[in-house]
Amino acid sequence: MTETHLLRFNRRPSPVLPDHRPLYKIGQLLLILRIASRGGKSSSARLQLFNWALKNKDRSAQLAKASAARALAIVAWGFDPALAIALRFAEAEGLVKAHPRGYELTERGAALADEIYETAELLPIEREVLTYTGKGITEAMVDAVAKGWEAR
Repeated sequence: MTETHLLRFNRRPSPVLPDHRPLYKIGQLLLILRIASRGGKSSSARLQLFNWALKNKDRSAQLAKASAARALAIVAWGFDPALAIALRFAEAEGLVKAHPRGYELTERGAALADEIYETAELLPIEREVLTYTGKGITEAMVDAVAKGWEAR
């Protein structure tokens, strides 16, 4: 007679980094569109740039300097799949809508962004960085860098 061995798995909770939580990313996304985007609109590449910069103090400072100088000296930045997922969730919830050049904040999304902005405990670092950077990072600046990617 053969003896069988069973493997037993115990499901244990595993922490998810805040940066990978869709709700966290949606909050960041709404603040980027509300505080640092003209007309509440932005291209995906520009949203990814802000997302990349918000992950690190030095990157945030670089972005703020670029905004003040009106010249984007950052030659490349990372593209985060978690942001793409958050964009899809935000669109499904009616917080943003897609348009030919990227995404646009809806009324519902603007209202939620305002609530996040007015609640001191929510995303304080992001709020500070985006307020300081303002709307100085334009689509034209991002497009100029992206054209450099195609030439290489």
